[in-house]
Amino acid sequence: METTNKLKDINEVLEFLYSEFPQCFKQKDGIKPLKVGIFKDIAEKIEGSEKVSKTQVRQALRKYTSSWRYLEAVTKNEFRVDLEGAQAEKVEQEHVEHAQKALEESRAKMAKRKKPQRPRNDGDTKSYKSKGQGHPRHANKKAKVNNKKPAPQQQRRSSGKVEPLPANEVKVNNKVKVKLGQALVNATITEVNKDEVHVELVTGMQVKTKAESLFIL
Repeated sequence: METTNKLKDINEVLEFLYSEFPQCFKQKDGIKPLKVGIFKDIAEKIEGSEKVSKTQVRQALRKYTSSWRYLEAVTKNEFRVDLEGAQAEKVEQEHVEHAQKALEESRAKMAKRKKPQRPRNDGDTKSYKSKGQGHPRHANKKAKVNNKKPAPQQQRRSSGKVEPLPANEVKVNNKVKVKLGQALVNATITEVNKDEVHVELVTGMQVKTKAESLFIL
């Protein structure tokens, strides 16, 4: 018979982590960067648990490590912590830079969502003409020309320096680069399940991907 104690909501899973590992997971104050490979440690602790699954923990970790508070903690703390709150490995500079970038992008998206969009109408077109600024379409064409400049990551790929990860190197604990959108981010393989590969980003975030999205570090 199905247990009634099974957690369903992602916030309930986070509460579980706060209560089970209070020296490691903090809700607000005292947040520290998590040890690389923390998911594996948690998975061993909850083996056979009827309350929470590994998939739920992975989802909770993704939410926890993508929060602004956590990303700020990565930029401000010198060392990571394990499940007992003990000092683990040092936070590398590339991890700090990645967290700073993720924080800036997240805040920029939030600001963009909050900024009211001014509706375009015929009056806008007329105002351009009266001020001698030209038609908005011309401005759009210029913007499109500027946007054709390849991003740094695209330039690196075209230079041939980034190579796909060989199939025999898709192994747990191997250091790789994983493609997220147009960016390549350093990560560690934490689990290989047939065609699915789980990796842990430098910030601690857990991501599920495919082997073809992995590249040699």
